Amino acid sequence: METSEYTTLASVELRHWWHRGMRAISAALLDPQYARWPGLRILDAGCGAGGDGLFLGRYGQVIGVDYSPEATTWAAQRIPGRVGRASVLALPFADDSFDLVTSYDVLYHQGVPDEATALAEVRRVLRPGARLLLRLPAYNWLRSRHDRQVHTRRRYTAREVRAMLTDAGFAVERCTYGLTLLFPLSLATRLLERFTPDRGDASAMALPAAPINEALHSMMALEAAWIAAGRNFPFGLSVIALARNARPLTLHSKAPASRPQSVEVS
Repeated sequence: METSEYTTLASVELRHWWHRGMRAISAALLDPQYARWPGLRILDAGCGAGGDGLFLGRYGQVIGVDYSPEATTWAAQRIPGRVGRASVLALPFADDSFDLVTSYDVLYHQGVPDEATALAEVRRVLRPGARLLLRLPAYNWLRSRHDRQVHTRRRYTAREVRAMLTDAGFAVERCTYGLTLLFPLSLATRLLERFTPDRGDASAMALPAAPINEALHSMMALEAAWIAAGRNFPFGLSVIALARNARPLTLHSKAPASRPQSVEVS
């Protein structure tokens, strides 16, 4: 992601309709499992500016890691003392350290050339039977200027995400598309981009006017309610999956680390 995008992200992510809507979808998937069990040990792998870490605090203690120093600088202000710099390809934690790992729009990035390695690391630090909540952008043919700004390597279909998780040793419990009700608008916007000049200076994460922001958030809230009712969407701009670590319990796991180390790993 461009450095300037982290500044924009930090300034808008607690109010922006997309981020609020995606957190509502996350809650729709996590609440049935964890709403009555708020003592989890959680890793936000690729924590960005820390807004999702604040949300995840409702389920337990959150530790965040991100490879970007700009991201960790912002995230440390929101989850102080529990943020470190690390890559999802080499997580600085012992085996069986976490009850839940979240990875929101990370594995698609140019800095993650191998999803299998990242998922193996996630599975390693997850306790047996613990869960991963994964979100990725959908459909390569929907690439946009925003993909250039955030350094997108690829986009995915739900079938590809299911297969990827299964191959990595996860049991997929839910897999759905998101941002479906607004898909026609998003599609039209992305098609229009092809006929307008790209000046390279407009962030897709900019906060819209308040009435528009609330109207778009209301649409996302409807999607969250649909997913909370156990229903999936057949298409959309994002793929969201909840998967369980199918690794059997071992008797000689390492003791979990207490916090991320301040290391730089590739």
